[in-house]
Amino acid sequence: MKTIIVYSSASKNGNTGHAVEELAHEYNAQTLFLDDYVIHDYSYEHTNKDDDFRDLFREVLQYDHVVFASPVYWYAVTPRMKAFIDRITEFMDDEVLQPELRRLRDKQFSILSTSIHKGAPNAFVEMLQKTFEYLGMTLIGTHHRQFQAQSQS
Repeated sequence: MKTIIVYSSASKNGNTGHAVEELAHEYNAQTLFLDDYVIHDYSYEHTNKDDDFRDLFREVLQYDHVVFASPVYWYAVTPRMKAFIDRITEFMDDEVLQPELRRLRDKQFSILSTSIHKGAPNAFVEMLQKTFEYLGMTLIGTHHRQFQAQSQS
């Protein structure tokens, strides 16, 4: 099964990056760091076609299993991950793009979260789970890595 880990974090080589590396090794997966790309917010007028989103989404569609990875930011994913997820709506809105979106129905997904707590909050997991199940994907696993809080000095 071809796996890709799509992740976002304020620090590419921070705790989430390390957790992604570990899981990528375990799954023999490719990784895609969203923060290396320009992904604009969703626009009802679909005016953001000049960024990297559509090419990235089409790349993700080449895989059987997608792991969505993010640190927990106030019960939610990072802003870049949220923008990526929101932009999938473009493929729902456009009849020409809808056949590509339907390819998600054959895909599996997992969730990887990181935080200073023992587990991810239900709100974090449920947002991702409900979104991707709505799109027809099948959840096959959740992973959480707990890290020590870092002091700000």
